[in-house]
Amino acid sequence: MTIEVSDRAAVAHFIRVCGSGVVASIGVDGAPQAAYVGLTATDAGVLVFDAARDSRKVGNIRERPNVAVAVTGADTSVQLEGRARITHDEERWRLGEVYSERFPGSRALDAGFEVIAVDVHWVRMYDAGEHPPHVVEAAWR
Repeated sequence: MTIEVSDRAAVAHFIRVCGSGVVASIGVDGAPQAAYVGLTATDAGVLVFDAARDSRKVGNIRERPNVAVAVTGADTSVQLEGRARITHDEERWRLGEVYSERFPGSRALDAGFEVIAVDVHWVRMYDAGEHPPHVVEAAWR
């Protein structure tokens, strides 16, 4: 399934359908740390996930916000890179509701949890369903 990676809504749709991915953040020692998370996206291409406030990924994002995300579905995978942020106030509630719509019963808006937003700046799609595999990248500005 080829996705037009310059189309934020198309990438967001793929992420919402897949519903999960791996987020890699940078640990205090500079080493990568990966975590499997429930994941959704806004039509504008902002990635959204939740995490326990005391988790490694939240601590990493507070200090070193650059992250990489990988999402796979059938023969297609999408890699994304961007800057993560812990949301607050109105944005936390708005994106927490977006997340909770995708994951009913989520604890995203509960005390002790954070709602994380990732502003994507680079996307790569690999479609192994085509022969030869189709690979395309895009920078989002």
